[in-house]
Amino acid sequence: MENSSNENNPGAAHVPAQETGSKMDAVEKIELNSETEAIRFFQIVKERLLDINHWSEFAGGASSDFYLTDVSGAAVDRNALEGDHIKIDIPGPGTKTGGGFDWVTIQQIKLQILDDAEVLSMTARPSSNPFSEEEKTAHFLTDQATSTFQVKRIGKVIYAEEHGRNEVPNTDLDHTIDNIRNTFVGWGAKIGFSYPQWKALVKGLLTYDNPYIS
Repeated sequence: MENSSNENNPGAAHVPAQETGSKMDAVEKIELNSETEAIRFFQIVKERLLDINHWSEFAGGASSDFYLTDVSGAAVDRNALEGDHIKIDIPGPGTKTGGGFDWVTIQQIKLQILDDAEVLSMTARPSSNPFSEEEKTAHFLTDQATSTFQVKRIGKVIYAEEHGRNEVPNTDLDHTIDNIRNTFVGWGAKIGFSYPQWKALVKGLLTYDNPYIS
């Protein structure tokens, strides 16, 4: 946990630098009536961020389905931890490399406390399929890419954000069909087809009347 009183842009240091490929940012915010109300609701928003198994519901059923697994790939019903995997079921055909799914590993979960603000960030990176002996990245992007999911409260305003960085299609696999699939999915992400999904998710994290409140 970080503690600081001199941070102009809370959580900015949690997002990896953009060095190659494309990037994407999806941001939503909500302003509450008071800081006390915002502090209370932010506890719910933080729980939602870590509740991977219900991300699809938070997003209103938009596009992909997300499943939290432990380091070995076994399904778990709990909040996310560093080292866990997220198994992603993207509409359309999956890859042989990923066993029909795309896989990422949660590299970092970081909480930052400031005088009048609080930030929770979770960064995930494409990874191999834990059920395969292959070490190849089982995702349509290379392991250079990251997705940082972030919720933060500044005073009585709460933000939910997704920051994609260094997004390069993963086309160096042993299976030609996988490379073709990743080219098309990666190209779609590059021109913004994945933006509506992340926009729906960050908006859903901030929705008061969501039935999946922890």
